[in-house]
Amino acid sequence: MQWSSCKFLRGLVFSFLLLAPFAPELAAQSAETQATPPTIGNAAVTPAHVPAGETPTSALRLEAGDLVEVGVYNVPELTTKARVSSKGEIYLPLIDYVHVGDLTVDEAQALIQKRLEDGGFVRSAHVTIFVDESASQGVTILGEIAKPGLYPALGDRKLYDMISVAGGFTPSAGRKVSIIREHTEGGSITVNLPRNLADDLQDNVEIRPGDTISVPKAPIIYVVGDVNHPSGFMIDDNELTVLKALALAGGSTRTSALNRTKILRQTPSGLQEIPVDLKKVLFAKAPDMALVKGDVLFIPGSAAKAAAYRSADAAVSLSTALAVVAVH
Repeated sequence: MQWSSCKFLRGLVFSFLLLAPFAPELAAQSAETQATPPTIGNAAVTPAHVPAGETPTSALRLEAGDLVEVGVYNVPELTTKARVSSKGEIYLPLIDYVHVGDLTVDEAQALIQKRLEDGGFVRSAHVTIFVDESASQGVTILGEIAKPGLYPALGDRKLYDMISVAGGFTPSAGRKVSIIREHTEGGSITVNLPRNLADDLQDNVEIRPGDTISVPKAPIIYVVGDVNHPSGFMIDDNELTVLKALALAGGSTRTSALNRTKILRQTPSGLQEIPVDLKKVLFAKAPDMALVKGDVLFIPGSAAKAAAYRSADAAVSLSTALAVVAVH
């Protein structure tokens, strides 16, 4: 026995002396092996992760308006789809109302599991919650849109997509659309859209969860007085001028007093009258003038012209009547 023990110790010492010079290299290889992720074939296997800046679904907090689907493993009869009420509650079979507002998905799952187990309904329950629609991850569309409201922003969404989902613009919608973006420097984005969205796609910007899209009413100016079609007209590009407004109103009549045209503009100090010599503008002897939201372009009639035309019309009528009598 003593000889065997001595032989064993001598072998152990010999092995130690033999491997000692290679110890640093073996240690380095061991560290490298631990740092290198395992592979399947040529592909490295890495742990699941959440992209920077995104909240994992399990950490998402539930709030009023969220649409959730609750499932219990191996008990399909308890699968329920419910919307979180304004009180933060959802109704589930067997356990009645459960308050899940302000809880994360993981916390809500644990709470429902406990209620099922404590009530003796399901032993060792395994509950999963899938968020179909998240109010905090939705996009709000307001203003001159066919169907304003809250819409889910699932996947990649662009501005034109959201406008289409909401039913498109109303006839009185403006094209200067604001996108209010929370937790972002600047706070909002303003884009000027064309009347026909298919004409220009450069302003089809990306929409993020939590954005609010505001579509204002189009600015309107009014053309009144001695014109063919007095009316109100929308300003699409905020560049409507006196001549363009006159063209939209069908032009002036033969009795218009063009040199007495004026723009009536409401200012903080009151109503302002801006004279416009429309006759000179028409003949390019004076610059065209820009109109702004709320302006009234007033083109008065000329009493003298009206009287002269009435006299001329009466003379024509009289001469026509005399000619008819002379023929007979």
